[in-house]
Amino acid sequence: MTNMGESRNHKFLLITGDLLCILIAYISAFYVRYFDFPGRNWDAFIALLPWILLIGLFFISVYELYNLDRKNTISDIVRKILVATALMTFLTMAASYLFREFAMPRSVVLIAAVFTVILMVLFKVLYLKLTRGHVIGKVLLIGDESNTAKLIDKIKHPMLKGSKVQHIPEETSIEYIDYYLEESDYVVLCTDLSKEKKSQVIYHAMERNKVVYVIPTLYELLLQRASITPLEDTLVMGVKPFGLTWDKVFVKRVFDFVASAILLLLISPVLLFVAIIVKLEDPKGSVIYSQERLGKNDKPFTIYKFRSMITGAEKLTGPVLASSDDNRITKVGRFIRSTRLDELPQLFNVLKGDMSLVGPRPEREFFIKELAQKYYHYGYRNRVQPGITGYAQVMGKYSTEVEDKLRFDLYYIRNYSLWLDIIILLKTFLVIFDRSKSEGAEDSSKNNTPSDEQSESDQRNRKTKEKSTINV
Repeated sequence: MTNMGESRNHKFLLITGDLLCILIAYISAFYVRYFDFPGRNWDAFIALLPWILLIGLFFISVYELYNLDRKNTISDIVRKILVATALMTFLTMAASYLFREFAMPRSVVLIAAVFTVILMVLFKVLYLKLTRGHVIGKVLLIGDESNTAKLIDKIKHPMLKGSKVQHIPEETSIEYIDYYLEESDYVVLCTDLSKEKKSQVIYHAMERNKVVYVIPTLYELLLQRASITPLEDTLVMGVKPFGLTWDKVFVKRVFDFVASAILLLLISPVLLFVAIIVKLEDPKGSVIYSQERLGKNDKPFTIYKFRSMITGAEKLTGPVLASSDDNRITKVGRFIRSTRLDELPQLFNVLKGDMSLVGPRPEREFFIKELAQKYYHYGYRNRVQPGITGYAQVMGKYSTEVEDKLRFDLYYIRNYSLWLDIIILLKTFLVIFDRSKSEGAEDSSKNNTPSDEQSESDQRNRKTKEKSTINV
């Protein structure tokens, strides 16, 4: 990607290509099913075609199937396509009932789903090979060494042949930065840069039609959604308090109550199944694990989860953080953790009003106080209801650093909308099937949050050690 215009061209071509894959998949499905195009069935398909393409466009956008520039591997792309296609298939069948196009064969929809996955994967692999197979991504990284060391590996592009990262310190003169700008595809600015240097670099990058990525500070996040108004003949920005307005709180609560009630009704067989297998593995242990957390405005509440560790786990191990090979986790516990089934009882927390479907993950009082001392704006997370899933969960992973998760949470609060909640819920399906999102780091230094089933006394004895690695 050398400029924004080229990026838009790639996006248009990829979206168009994906929609053509969907169209070809349905035509092929008809031929495979009937070796012909029966008039009544074909007419039903033609009537539904605009909705099929609209549904396809919606999920292509939600799962960003057009975005091949981020740090995604082929397996990541396949996972996205599988989830998107499954939801497309479900909504297409629902649309056929809604618009009374009963002649649309369900067999054709299912066959088309298989063809859609195959065609989309082949299209993207071929597109990458033709357009990116020999491209070396050139990145200009500006900031001090401690910050840039953490970003080196994150900037790598599996979709390109390679990435060349040029790091320069903030003290570099703008003349030298100008030279490096000419040689770079895009620029990444770290948080330690002064406002003056950021504005200089952004101005010069815009002159050269280069994309600039800025890691925001709290100050910059607070300026988001600021209202613009004139003060006599002077333009001013009105920065609103951090939190949700009463109307947003009302809409969010209604959505949470209705959605959680419906979900609990639909998944009641799953809840019963998980409860049975947890009890069968350990008849003497409890099925539900409960713990006190802090909710909105630091109000304590009891959170519920299916128990995934052995009874009295802390007594056997002492202050040990959960890891990917933790022997305190039961066989059933490993399964329900990897599939996120252990989180389902929190729907009762949502129904009660202690939690929301979407929001920052709730933490213990001790842990919040500990992090608030290190990040003075950490307390802003608790201006809203905590959630079962959140922006930090779908954008980050288990080993994501606290500060990065905090940026995602604060961004979510500042930019909340019902639509954003729906997008996050849909993206949560990807998290369920992505093991890297839930796996613990190999050592405790990479873990930023304690295990849910670790005692509070263990936390007090824990000393957090942080380290960063540079992958060359």
